[in-house]
Amino acid sequence: MPTFDYTVDDEPQSTTSHTLTATQILVNAAIDPAVHYLVQIEGNKRISYQTDPAQEIHMHEHMKFVSVSTGPTPVSR
Repeated sequence: MPTFDYTVDDEPQSTTSHTLTATQILVNAAIDPAVHYLVQIEGNKRISYQTDPAQEIHMHEHMKFVSVSTGPTPVSR
């Protein structure tokens, strides 16, 4: 069974699943999907899963994702 290596916020992750949802990818990376959404980075292209976190993503080697917080932004004083 192949293993797919990928990163979330530059942290290495891996899976043997051929498809994962954005929510599963966040949970596997110990990121709370209730206050974050996933964005896939492909070169200069950004694919947001904010509106469809249950969409299946076909996994392949060296995919890159980042999490984006939907919570309040702290204000510095």
